[in-house]
This record gives sequence, structure tokens and C-alpha cells, in this order.
Amino acid sequence: MPERSSKKQTPKDPNELAAFIVEAATNKPNEKNPHAVALGQLGGKKGGVARAKKLTPERRKEIAKKAAQTRWLSI
Repeated sequence: MPERSSKKQTPKDPNELAAFIVEAATNKPNEKNPHAVALGQLGGKKGGVARAKKLTPERRKEIAKKAAQTRWLSI
């Protein structure tokens, strides 16, 4: 049966292992564009406030009940 791990398994073959090590050592991490990060943060900060203003008290109550029910059922 195959492994279902989300981690990448290290190869058993020495040649494949060497290629795996070289690839891991030479890959650069993904660098994010700071301007795109700033724009995303601005939108995220505004989004929750705008949604809260739009919701009616009844709808907020429904959402809160559903969240509480889900928390209690997951325990």
C-alpha cells in the first residue's frame, strides 16, 4: 500500500538520493513581492469590517449558532 504522507519521501536509491539532496540545496525559497503583500493586507483589513457592517443582527446570530454547534460537535 502506498504511503499517504504529505511529506516528500527521501529516495532509497543512492543516485536518486544525490539528485534529491542537490535539488534541495540549490532551490531558492519563493520570494514574495512586497507591494503585492501590502495590497493584500490592506484588502484583508477592510474586508472583515465591511462584512460585519453589512450583516444584520439576525444573520450574525445564525452564524454564531452554527459556529458554536460545529465547535461542540467536533469535540
